Order: sequence, then C-alpha cells, then structure tokens
Amino acid sequence: MDAVKRSLITLHITVVLLGGTALFSQIVPLSAADITLGRSVFACIALWLFVKASGERFGLHSGKDYGIALLLGAMMALHWITYFAAMQYAGVSAGLIALFTFPVITVLLEPLFERIRLVWQDLISAITVLAGIWLIVPEGSLDNQVTLGVAVGVFSALLYALRNLIHRQYFSHYGGAKAMAWQIGVVCICLAPMDKAPLAEASALTWLLLLLLGTVFTALPHALIAASLSHLRAKTFSLIACMQPFYGVILAILLLDESPSWQTLLGGILVTSASVYETLNAQKLHHKGSN
Repeated sequence: MDAVKRSLITLHITVVLLGGTALFSQIVPLSAADITLGRSVFACIALWLFVKASGERFGLHSGKDYGIALLLGAMMALHWITYFAAMQYAGVSAGLIALFTFPVITVLLEPLFERIRLVWQDLISAITVLAGIWLIVPEGSLDNQVTLGVAVGVFSALLYALRNLIHRQYFSHYGGAKAMAWQIGVVCICLAPMDKAPLAEASALTWLLLLLLGTVFTALPHALIAASLSHLRAKTFSLIACMQPFYGVILAILLLDESPSWQTLLGGILVTSASVYETLNAQKLHHKGSN
C-alpha cells in the first residue's frame, strides 16, 4: 500500500477516534470538568513522550509564545469542559452537531483576524447552520436539557473557533503534537486547583476509561494527524475532519443505543453540509491567494 492510501486510512481512523471522545461524556461517571482534567493529565504525558521521542525540543521561541500558549490552553480547558457538558445535557448526537457549527463560526470571525471579507455564500452557510440548530432544539427555553446542551455546544464551538484562529495566527509555527502538548499542559494547570475528591474516589474502571480517553482517543489522534499531513494536503484533512459528527453519531447509535430524531439527523445534515462547503471554499480561496 502506498503512503497516500495508508495516510488516508490513518486519517479516517483518527477522525473516528476523535468522534469517539464524545462517548466518554456518557460512560465516565464524572462531571465534565473532572473528565477534562483526567483526560488532560494522561494526554499531556503521552504527547510529551511523543515529542521527546521525535527529538523535538520542548522550549518555545519567545516569551510571547509562552503567553500565547497560556491563552490557548485556558481556552482549550473551557472548550473541553463545555464540550463534555453539552453532550451530558443533550446527548452525544445533538451535542456533537452543535459543536460542529465551529467551521461556519470560524468563517464569520475570520475578518477580525485576517484581511478577508465575508461573501454572500458565507451568510447562506450561517443561515443553513441556524436552520440546523433550530431543528435540533426542542423548545426555546434553557430549562429544557437538550436546548441547554445545544446552547452550551454552540458556546463550545465559539471557543474552539477562536482558539483555532489565534493558534493559526500566532502559534502555527510549532508542530501539531508539540503545540497540543503545551496547550494540554496548560489545561492541567488551569484545572489543578479544582476539587479532586471525585477523581480520588473514582473506581479503577473509571481511571481506565480516562487513561483510554487521554491516550488512545486524544494523544494518539493528534500524533497520527501530524504523521498523515506529511503525505496529504490540508484540504483533504479538513474535509475528512468534517466526518467527525457523522462517525460520532453512528458510534452513539451503535454503542450507547441513542435514537436521534429525524429533526436531529436533518439538522446534522444541514450543519455538516455547511461545514463541508466552507471547508471547500476556504481551500479554494487559499489556493487562489497563493497563485
């Protein structure tokens, strides 16, 4: 098998693993913050070991970069907490779909970070996403658990979009594994002061699940992404990454016996379609700009 085909298969496995992180919101009997802390400790250790094994030095280039790492890590901590909370409130299917509004949110925020202008197609994408979210939300009150979960999921998507834009602008000169290692290290620091009684009292099975989440479902995918991108274009990665909610929903149906309604599935199709379109359009504009 040639390197490109192997990288494509690896990338699909990676996206399945990233989609699978959503399942832990339901099977780990801890709060979203406790899951995030447990995940981060194991992921940080694994990623630092990976960086060390690759021969890359741990230090950053400047004091400014350390400040950016702190900011990105703090945003990542809040993003991961709201990510798990969204699915604990609304279920994996609705929570994942709400999170995947981030590609369109990114497009709407990009003019604040880069010299680009919105076009009418971007507004159509935003309207499409709003329609998808409207289909998922059962009622317009945060007293409803699903509505609350979707709202938290969209807020998590906003955090993720902002984090990605800041990363691309100020931190993209570092490799993926090293950048994530620093950010997840900051997540650990941010969450270290929290009450650790639930973690201390957790069962051996819970700790095993956290180890699995932090290594196989967090550190491993980011290491695989770094390896795959040496043979694939960024466009290919972005498009396959849009499959994450699809894989996550399928896993939730098969493993958690979730039964998403037709409104949720249709909303997911609308949100994912807008994400795919914006991914294609962003790559097309980038290609034009580089000519």
